[in-house]
Amino acid sequence: MTRGVAALEPHMIHKINQAVRAFDAFTPDNDPYGEHDFGSLTVEGHVVMFKIDAYDLDLQYASPDPTDPNVTCRVMTLMLAEEY
Repeated sequence: MTRGVAALEPHMIHKINQAVRAFDAFTPDNDPYGEHDFGSLTVEGHVVMFKIDAYDLDLQYASPDPTDPNVTCRVMTLMLAEEY
């Protein structure tokens, strides 16, 4: 999580985490490639974005095959839209 999210009250961080876990509002407009690796939602007035990136297991480069968990480490970033 970014500094902006980390600076929120613990109960708000918990609500954001729960909302991201439950997020399923993917559409062709906001997820044109069907990867479900980005989302934006509002939690009690905070516009939050999440992004999931697929790295190699050393976290140095992009995964050679994002569909293979044996060579992929996924990293999710949570940020407030105002930090973008």
